[in-house]
Amino acid sequence: MTYLFLQQYWWCVVSLLGALLVFLLFVQGANSMIFSLGRTADERRLVVNSTGRKWEFTFTTLVTFGGAFFASFPLFYSTSFGGAYWLWMLILFTFVLQAVSYEFQNKMGHLLGTRTFQWFLIVNGVAGPLLLGGAVATFFNGSNFLIEKGNLLPWTDGLPAATGTTAGVISGWANASHGLDALLDAWNLVLGLAVFFLARTLGLLYIINNVRHDALEQRARRLLPTTAAAFVVCFVAFLVRTLTKDGFAYDASGTIFMQPMKYMDNFLAMPLLAALLLAGVVLVLYGICKTVVKPRYVRGIWPAGIGTVLAVFALIASVGLNGTAYYPSTADMQSSLTIENSCSSLFTLSTMFYVSLLVPFVLAYIVYAWRAIDSHKLTMEELSQGEAY
Repeated sequence: MTYLFLQQYWWCVVSLLGALLVFLLFVQGANSMIFSLGRTADERRLVVNSTGRKWEFTFTTLVTFGGAFFASFPLFYSTSFGGAYWLWMLILFTFVLQAVSYEFQNKMGHLLGTRTFQWFLIVNGVAGPLLLGGAVATFFNGSNFLIEKGNLLPWTDGLPAATGTTAGVISGWANASHGLDALLDAWNLVLGLAVFFLARTLGLLYIINNVRHDALEQRARRLLPTTAAAFVVCFVAFLVRTLTKDGFAYDASGTIFMQPMKYMDNFLAMPLLAALLLAGVVLVLYGICKTVVKPRYVRGIWPAGIGTVLAVFALIASVGLNGTAYYPSTADMQSSLTIENSCSSLFTLSTMFYVSLLVPFVLAYIVYAWRAIDSHKLTMEELSQGEAY
């Protein structure tokens, strides 16, 4: 195992975790439509309990995604999670709202009321996917940060400095917005909207598959065409613009430069990723269209979900492979991060490689737990008989 192989391997692992996270955002998507789907208190409670069976999967994957990034590419973690502080804090705050809402909305003695906690779930359902999509878009469009590795050993007058305010600080944001400036880029917002509408589309497909309630299913089917159309428009616009724009490349010496149609070139140079992207898009459209056309078809979440994982994996993987800077700097191009200049040591990546061999067993347990939870559709009768949110 060469150092470059391990760098590419861990970038693929991070890309897969990111893809799984986007699929699991169907929880947020369904929650964003609590009042659109549920017209009565019981119907809204049915929606909340349907997503409540899965919200831990989403939260755990988000934490694992961040942990994997920290362990394999620590310079990105310190730059983005430290520099773009307010953007990530907003994301985490919305997920904390989600956890609090599920835990307390039906507890005795709380002062806010069940409806308030349901609005908290809507805030998470709207802001979570939108902000996450905007953050991922910076992989393609760049962020406003600076890297100075020389600050690990500051020098003054030709001699190592004993003390100094910059000692040990190698990355920082170039302005005082600390990541909120990402939301001022229109194309970041376009991808954010694409992820938001994708989450809502998957949420509708999940409700159709998971809940046995005629009125909820009919409303979900009515909302599906317009929601899916909004997703397709935003996604296609972002994809076409990304494939045709200049991208951030680097040469053998590590020098960053702009290359015309870089991301298109990546897919042409890596046909496997291109095939995964195409297959993913086809599966997503298949799951949506078959659900719209066939009133009795309820399994659209599965082809659409698998397609989401394939397409998102291909997109994220392409932005870090084939000599591409996966986290470009708009403040200083040479500060841009690549999988080679931002990764952990050879020892760390090698050790984690062997640990990662346990991942298939973890995934197998998740599949087993998922099947056990979804052994039958959720009904009103089940809510009245067992523990519910």
